[in-house]
Amino acid sequence: MSGESSPSTESNSPVTLTDADFDSVVTKNPSLIVDCWAPWCGPCRAIAPAIDELARSYSGKITFGKVNVDDSPKVAQKFGIMSIPTLLFIRNGQLVEQLVGVVPKKTIEEKLQKLL
Repeated sequence: MSGESSPSTESNSPVTLTDADFDSVVTKNPSLIVDCWAPWCGPCRAIAPAIDELARSYSGKITFGKVNVDDSPKVAQKFGIMSIPTLLFIRNGQLVEQLVGVVPKKTIEEKLQKLL
């Protein structure tokens, strides 16, 4: 018997975000890192394991989200995203940092310290 609906597991793995719910998730989460990606993007798939690891490591401290820019073009447009993967570091509703491209996990971790 699988527990398909388990909303309390959101914090230990990235939450899927869309144009429709993006603003409400930003409002509810004072510290948020958003991975802007697309399924066809090889570099996006390369960075995904690091994002998943960090989501587990910082569970309860920072919320991680993923936005498929093909499905949610308004989010990409709002932040002027021209290349993916792009990581958005949002604190109290404001963009405080942005990383573009595949970067080492350590670099992401250094940047997320600004959200703590």
